[in-house]
Amino acid sequence: MAIDWERIGQPAFDRHVEALLFRMFDGQAIAVNGRGGDEGIDVKVRSDAGLHIFQLKYHPDGFPGSHRGRRRAIQQSFRRAMQHDPVEWTLVVPCVLTASERSFVDKLSDDRAVKVSVMDRAALDNGFAVHADLEATFTRDQAREAARDYGREKALLAERGDLVERVRALGSRADGIDPDWTWDFTRRGDMVIQTLRGQHALAQEVSPVRLLLTPRAEAVDAGVRAALNRALGYGIAEEVRLDPEAVESLSIEGPEWLTETVTDVGVIWRPVPLVVEAGTAAEIQFSDTDGARAGRYAGRLIAVGSGGVGRSVEADVHGARLQVLVPFDHQAAGTLRYSFDLEGRTPAEAMNVLRLYRRLLRGGSFQVNINGQTAGSGTMAGTGSASDVAEVDSLLLYLSDLDVVQGHCETFFPAPLDCTGLERIDLRIARLLIEGRCVAYRPARTITVTLNGQDDPALRAVLGQQPQCLRISPPGFEITLGGRSMDIGPVHLFHARVVADNGLQAVEALRAGRAAGMKVVLRPQDGEHYRIYLADAPDDNLPLIPSPLGLPGYTDPH
Repeated sequence: MAIDWERIGQPAFDRHVEALLFRMFDGQAIAVNGRGGDEGIDVKVRSDAGLHIFQLKYHPDGFPGSHRGRRRAIQQSFRRAMQHDPVEWTLVVPCVLTASERSFVDKLSDDRAVKVSVMDRAALDNGFAVHADLEATFTRDQAREAARDYGREKALLAERGDLVERVRALGSRADGIDPDWTWDFTRRGDMVIQTLRGQHALAQEVSPVRLLLTPRAEAVDAGVRAALNRALGYGIAEEVRLDPEAVESLSIEGPEWLTETVTDVGVIWRPVPLVVEAGTAAEIQFSDTDGARAGRYAGRLIAVGSGGVGRSVEADVHGARLQVLVPFDHQAAGTLRYSFDLEGRTPAEAMNVLRLYRRLLRGGSFQVNINGQTAGSGTMAGTGSASDVAEVDSLLLYLSDLDVVQGHCETFFPAPLDCTGLERIDLRIARLLIEGRCVAYRPARTITVTLNGQDDPALRAVLGQQPQCLRISPPGFEITLGGRSMDIGPVHLFHARVVADNGLQAVEALRAGRAAGMKVVLRPQDGEHYRIYLADAPDDNLPLIPSPLGLPGYTDPH
């Protein structure tokens, strides 16, 4: 059904045209309220090309030469519009122009660098035909159409195509309810789900829809209240569920056909984050109490959001997820939430995450920057006890040791988050050996050798009663962690004062020619342990003094 332009009147004409232009120009058309004088502008559109002005004149019977008053009014509107330097001026009328009327409009641009055009009845009809849902908003009796369609749905669906066509027809009816909003719908068994959707990008600005949720405080626990505050207050895109017994009421404020208050309703809240450019640079910066910079951690932006209390920024920093909540009230402090998972990360990745976590445990001032611009700031209270920080430091040392050993052995795998005490000690020893250190090796309290029966002065010296210097060189030093083996290479076991437990008996056996197969126990003096160091470690000509392992709860051997 076409719009009856001759009958609708000036106010309806203006509303129809404003809505059509708004749709045609993707929400960029702005209607000017003329109560204070429209200055020659009824609707304006700004683009890269410049300003386009539309002048609306409700003259269903045109403006022939006999209606000089109408032509004079059009000329005056045109002159006022020219004060804004438009690139195009369009006269909108609900009639088809005669040759004389079109010639009059064309001559308006004489001696002026502006394009003059006309949007007449044919152009208007075509525009509404393109935007049929908009035309339906103004022309259809929605109650009658809905009732008729309901009656049709009672009829037998003969073919699958009937179902598709009727669903599509219902969708068209829904699109015609309102020029800004429509319903999308799906069916799951006996349940029909309606989803409110804007019909253009600026629907929420042109026709705001607001939700007022009144929960039953006694039925909502602290965790759900906090999640509601993040979702409704700051636009964090996390799902929040409220069962019907936790909801007092839900009020919807917006267009008249949508406004209502409902009770006995469950609520599932899923805010949609604002779209951000993938990979946008994000950084969190910390400051000490004196304002000095204490740390900077770079990452990437995940999402931004906005709610009734403030806005939110979510970022991935070294694989950890940060949520920054910034109140609109500049006097209120911002807050920061942090979550991470070390599972499956390499030692280097896990260290980056833990360093940031340690920084957060200490608290202090922070600032979040997006593409170099401040997006939010605040102050966090320290939440970590001394034991919490010590635990993180211990885990960082473990990851650092594993990173060094993996690099030396060129064996790379995700860091195991659990290991035995012996595995941890061996890993620490391996890291110190790689760094050229010497370590007192607890497992090497004694070394047992088997004689082959051949006599030798050097052997006699070791078997004697005077302490001797001894070095033994195994072909490798292998450690196991998380079921994986790593060999750091040949090592030397040595001690400067070694004595043989059964040396005198071994000497007698050598003299009697019975030493072959005899076992001799070689033990460092004074209950000490053998020292160990990497065979190809560079020689710095310094004494091989054992380095402490520095592991909490571990007592270094002598």
